[in-house]
Amino acid sequence: MNRKKYSAIVFDLGNVLIPFNYGMAIKKLNGVEAGLGDRFIESYKSNYSVHREFEKGNIPESEFVNRILEVIDHKIDAETFRIYYSDIFSVNEKVVSLLPQLKKNYKLILLSNTDSIHQKYGWQKYEFLKYFDKLILSHEVGAVKPEEKIYRAVEVASTFPSEEHFYIDDIKVYVDAAIKLGWTGVHFTGYERLIIDLNKYQII
Repeated sequence: MNRKKYSAIVFDLGNVLIPFNYGMAIKKLNGVEAGLGDRFIESYKSNYSVHREFEKGNIPESEFVNRILEVIDHKIDAETFRIYYSDIFSVNEKVVSLLPQLKKNYKLILLSNTDSIHQKYGWQKYEFLKYFDKLILSHEVGAVKPEEKIYRAVEVASTFPSEEHFYIDDIKVYVDAAIKLGWTGVHFTGYERLIIDLNKYQII
């Protein structure tokens, strides 16, 4: 394969760098009252458009929290909900270990559909974020993947042309959207496959 020059490596966050599992939040809520967590997740899934608008920053955090608290009959307070709702993440240490190496040769950008609660209470504490030159977050940009606007925000931040972006995401639709804009993208299915892809494109 002819070497193609990439200047920016763009990482998705959830389920690439930080796996997440809402089962942890469900379990805690069910511990408060039997069935409470199940009620939360059923409402969350059936009203996912609400969460999507929250991720875009179109719904204030307080309004989103109040909606959820109504679903669970205010059995916990707002602060406790924020903690439960965000205590769902772990770190994929193997993928994170690639960041210092990649940082030497590329600008690193994080591109994530994420809301303000998950940012503040969930993943903002992670040390590996220091390797990123810029975080492009849906609730700050006012758009979510696969909308063009959020990918263009990355290009503005990187200052590089579309074709110099290499993108890694666990959701294929989001990768495909990036490719349509001229990026190179790979569908993340695990660390081993990612290493193969990074070698294939002569990134490492």
